[in-house]
Amino acid sequence: MFGIGIPELIIILVIVLIIFGANKLPEIGAGMGKAIKNFKKATSEPDEIEVSPPKESVTSKEQEKENSKQ
Repeated sequence: MFGIGIPELIIILVIVLIIFGANKLPEIGAGMGKAIKNFKKATSEPDEIEVSPPKESVTSKEQEKENSKQ
């Protein structure tokens, strides 16, 4: 595994524990898990392309009524 053995992994874990503290490790792990999940989801989904124009919220008749009131 890239020349990294158990002793090296333990040293890295100790350094991370010293830097971030024991309370932040679960938050960091959860954030990394969500990031990996979202990355996998984004790479596996097909590209979605919107080809239809968006619907207007105000129709032309409603717009004419508003203009006539003013």
